[in-house]
Amino acid sequence: MTHAVIMAGGIGARFWPRSRKARPKQFLNVFGEGTLIQNTVARLQGIVPPERSYVVTNERYRTITSDQLPAIPVENILAEPFSRNTAPCILYAALKIAERDPDATMVVLPSDHVISNVRRFQEVLAVAIEAAQENGALVTIGIEPTHPATGYGYVQFEAGDMDELRASRVKTFAEKPDVATAERFLDSGDFLWNSGMFVWRAQTIIDSIARLMPDLYEAFRPLEKVVDTPEEDEALRESFSTCKSISIDYGVMERAEKVYTVPGSFGWSDVGDWRAVYDLNPKDAHGHAVLGQAVTYNSSRCLISSDERLVVLVGMHDTVVIDTDDAILVCNRENSQQVKSVVDYLHSHQLDDYV
Repeated sequence: MTHAVIMAGGIGARFWPRSRKARPKQFLNVFGEGTLIQNTVARLQGIVPPERSYVVTNERYRTITSDQLPAIPVENILAEPFSRNTAPCILYAALKIAERDPDATMVVLPSDHVISNVRRFQEVLAVAIEAAQENGALVTIGIEPTHPATGYGYVQFEAGDMDELRASRVKTFAEKPDVATAERFLDSGDFLWNSGMFVWRAQTIIDSIARLMPDLYEAFRPLEKVVDTPEEDEALRESFSTCKSISIDYGVMERAEKVYTVPGSFGWSDVGDWRAVYDLNPKDAHGHAVLGQAVTYNSSRCLISSDERLVVLVGMHDTVVIDTDDAILVCNRENSQQVKSVVDYLHSHQLDDYV
């Protein structure tokens, strides 16, 4: 059977000041119709039922996860004691699922993506699930690029007819490129954006981690023996405290042999920063995306988000203004990725009340 794993442990630092440690991005209602994590689960309707859906999140978010996703069984909310990137998160979920369903197939999804064409997404996902049944196959969903983005990693694949929905062998993975390299990737026609969405059999990813990341697997072997027993919590804390922080892309996908991708075009965004929110929201006649109350004069192409107060802009262009009850962010739209550095600064100067 197919099971879903939603990764929801991040704090969404680039979404400060809305995203905070107590309530990070995945639990926010960014676009007015459900929170990001609620929409992620809803997109799986008809493919994976709630009883076979899992959320891996930080211990501190166990309650809010359960509150926002009441249809998911409490025992399927897996709480990490420490944040250790995606490889430990995925291994923990795979061990849990394999114990309950040894022949399980896993769909692994981040909790904070936006997808506008759900029907097409489900069609792509169905092809990826079928491809994952091949012995040893690891499948990633690639996004057909629309512009030379420098904020995404890329996947090079054995290109064919893009209108034919099928899994293709992956040639290589590429890190986030500069503009010139990204333009070459688009011109070549055989590169996709790396979406961070994966499909594989649970036992396949466990075996792959054991082979390619033996240190991580060894750290989790004590946990593997006590899954779904009273000893699990203690073993889980020990496993996470001893393992390194590493991504599944770097640890497995870039080194494995039988890696496939299914190209998709379904209105995808990882909503990585405030610029993405601007891009995804409707604009007024002056190019403003307004969430709340705003008055603008001699201004254009701004994102304005305010809970209660009226925001007035005069002579401002390509600007982001995020007004919350205790903090205001003002930045150039093109520099919105740098908001994470502000959060790092607040941490380093003991201003954690604002994080």
